[in-house]
Amino acid sequence: MKIFLAQQNYHIGNFESNTQKIIDAIEEAKSQRGDIIVFSELCVCGYPPRDFLEFDDFLKKCNHAINEIKQHADTIAVIIGAPDKNDVKEGKDLFNAAWFLFNKEVQGVAHKTCLPTYDVFDEYRYFEPAFDWNVISFKGKRLAITVCEDIWTLGDNPLYRICPMDKLMEQQPDIMINISASPFDYTHDEDRKATIKANVLKYKLPMFYCNTVGSQTEIVFDGASLVFDKDANLCGQLPRFEEALQPFVLNDDGTINGTIIEASGKMPDKELDPQTLDAALNIEMVYDAIVMGISDYFSKMGFTKAIIGSSGGIDSAVTIALACKALGAENVRAILMPSQYSSNHSVDDAVILSKNLQNPYDIIPIKNIYETFLEELKPVFNNLPFSVAEENIQSRTRGNLLMAIANKFGYILLNTSNKSELATGYGTLYGDMAGGLAVLGDCYKLQVYELAKYINRNQEIIPDNIITKAPSAELRPGQKDSDSLPDYEILDKILFQYIERRQGPNEIKLQGFDDALVNRILRMVNLNEYKRNQFCPIIRVSPKAFGVGRRVPIVGKYLS
Repeated sequence: MKIFLAQQNYHIGNFESNTQKIIDAIEEAKSQRGDIIVFSELCVCGYPPRDFLEFDDFLKKCNHAINEIKQHADTIAVIIGAPDKNDVKEGKDLFNAAWFLFNKEVQGVAHKTCLPTYDVFDEYRYFEPAFDWNVISFKGKRLAITVCEDIWTLGDNPLYRICPMDKLMEQQPDIMINISASPFDYTHDEDRKATIKANVLKYKLPMFYCNTVGSQTEIVFDGASLVFDKDANLCGQLPRFEEALQPFVLNDDGTINGTIIEASGKMPDKELDPQTLDAALNIEMVYDAIVMGISDYFSKMGFTKAIIGSSGGIDSAVTIALACKALGAENVRAILMPSQYSSNHSVDDAVILSKNLQNPYDIIPIKNIYETFLEELKPVFNNLPFSVAEENIQSRTRGNLLMAIANKFGYILLNTSNKSELATGYGTLYGDMAGGLAVLGDCYKLQVYELAKYINRNQEIIPDNIITKAPSAELRPGQKDSDSLPDYEILDKILFQYIERRQGPNEIKLQGFDDALVNRILRMVNLNEYKRNQFCPIIRVSPKAFGVGRRVPIVGKYLS
């Protein structure tokens, strides 16, 4: 049996584009005499559709797309993801479903059982869990079709009371097929392989796993669809961060034609769970994920050009380099805005960076604007000493200039704040926190340095001086980040324990960190939730990013 995996990049609510992509892949698979073609979870409408699912018109368009697609499922079976109506009065009105199309008809529908409600997921808001489970027969084979989270309910502490594959095994299936929209994070490649391997070892059946690819606002999907034979050997893997269509021939004995890519014994047996921050972990994937995040955000929103404040520091340098890769250097405009506190080498470094990347740049000094602000505020400030107020005026001046140019020429401002800064509140609302998309908001400062090294892996693009000099906001004479923040080598490791691993203060202190320092850092994180609540979308690359996947009270007393 020849089974195709169609790993595609969908656009939420763009039914015309999504449908045409699906049909084109079907026709290509038919030309190669495919028996089945498998698409990803909710491919018809795009994942995650969120509150669009509350619109009847949206659901009608989903059904119209299914009817159009099924006309092409004549000589080939097609498995697509789309919502399905729940005809039972009790419960939610919809199922998250896998549709099996053949002979231009709907031959079967498999409903998702395990509805995730953690991190970026909120599926139980919209969907009812499956309450019946049936294999689908096709050409003498019995197909156990599941949807994404359905295969993640194994192990010692499953999140769900029902394991759909256990139910399906009662009907003696021959093949497991899983359609998925499984987001990327820098641990997830290992997690995914370990989970699928565990399913295959338990059920002794081959697995065809089709994952979506592309970025949807803050969530990045890396594709990397997988095929395992009945012995849990990896026999096929589609590329990461790319669309792909690939056939696999399944033999009657559960083997897959072709060379084994990775033997079962050499693959991970459990999910990757780093106990400490490893800044270099899968940094090449982090790089690719951010590039895709920028590229898709712009293309799907209809934007073409970006503007970035270029300070000569590591964060803006890495952001500019990533944006140039995603959008083309000619579409990334850097704005240098030195003040009287800016060092000459910062300006020089920023200029060299843009010359290396060949992106356009402008230099707009802010000294006169800043001094005008101070002069006008003089009666109100009443000769009070220099403070954070004067620092923030500079930052907000730069934010105003960037937004003015963005508005005038139709640019989108890319924010350069990193996760360490966002965590501790080391940023100015409506100043350097302005932007339409946060490029580095899920990367700790140490990871930003690793990204810089990766960008420079073949040649020096980011000037070495930017990487080696002490980081500084340059908002007052001789300022360094270390004046306000602990050393990043310590800060990032404490933040990782608190944010990613959800360790409380006592647990963190037991790891050898200073008591007072832990208390100070955690208090900074919690007191600055109000800032992050007003921040732009952040490209997610970690298991726990700021944004939709982390929900804590703004006014909570705990650790504040």
